[in-house]
Amino acid sequence: MTARSTRRPTAAHSRIAAAGAIAVAGTLLLTGCGDHTDKGSSGSDSGSSAGSSAPLAAKLPADIRKAGVIKVGSDISYAPVEFMQGGKAAGIDPDIADALGKQLGVKFEFQNGKFDQLIVGLQAKRFNMIMSAMNDTKDRQNGIDSDTGKKVGNGVDFVDYFTAGTSILVQKGNPKGVKSLDDLCGKVVALQKGTTSEGVAKAQSTKCTKGGKKAITLQTFDTDPEALLRLKQGASVADLNDFPVAAYNAKTSGGGKDFEVVGDQIEAGPYGIAVSKENTQLRDALQAAVNAIIKSGEYQKILQKWNVTDGAVTEAKINGGS
Repeated sequence: MTARSTRRPTAAHSRIAAAGAIAVAGTLLLTGCGDHTDKGSSGSDSGSSAGSSAPLAAKLPADIRKAGVIKVGSDISYAPVEFMQGGKAAGIDPDIADALGKQLGVKFEFQNGKFDQLIVGLQAKRFNMIMSAMNDTKDRQNGIDSDTGKKVGNGVDFVDYFTAGTSILVQKGNPKGVKSLDDLCGKVVALQKGTTSEGVAKAQSTKCTKGGKKAITLQTFDTDPEALLRLKQGASVADLNDFPVAAYNAKTSGGGKDFEVVGDQIEAGPYGIAVSKENTQLRDALQAAVNAIIKSGEYQKILQKWNVTDGAVTEAKINGGS
């Protein structure tokens, strides 16, 4: 993602991943999240009780209560944060959404799309919110293009629910001897476009050239799996993505024989649920629901399931990113 960060710099820093060891098995991406056409949707099993009996149902906008569904834009290819399993969205975000649905009395229906197009889809009202390992950043809040510094939209509000940072993923055995971002100068790096990771790589490339070294050659892709394939083939020396995602792929790809994570996490920050600035009632209802599952302990159980407890927050802040 990042975090799929959007997921990963068109709309600022995207997916950043959570600190902590990840020992999960399964599948992925969005990254982090194709043109904003749906590639299918997957309703989670949340909100099975009637909305009227859910403790926080009354906080939702009337139209959503009536529909019984919150449509979620997501790049469902960023395991373990969100990925397709058995034809349904699975992972950290869908599990948290299920828990929120029980508080709000609605189902959360995940709709798949390209990460760098999710905010556009939200503003076009194709869905009610974004939940896709998206980093809460000031640029995204204010609708600023991180590359140009120009305003490109109205921006969004975030309900922060997790914390993560960017990691460097390399081939198993680290044949190129990459230890930090400085070792990427003059090298080819593959990653998902529109994410925080892309912003990190571009900033490092500028640092390389100012220091008299060659710039990083960036290869950007719509999804992180495409970037991972380039790395696996040896066409790039590294892939930058959120820590939980990097750690997950290091553990599971090729039975743990394809990749490894090197160096420390970079620029850790909050994942946020993105909502239109005009939809403050939904934003506040989501904040109340996140705080409710934190208080009940359900939130911690979900993070324990995915081995990402180091990314836990103690309260859901609105627009807490920098």
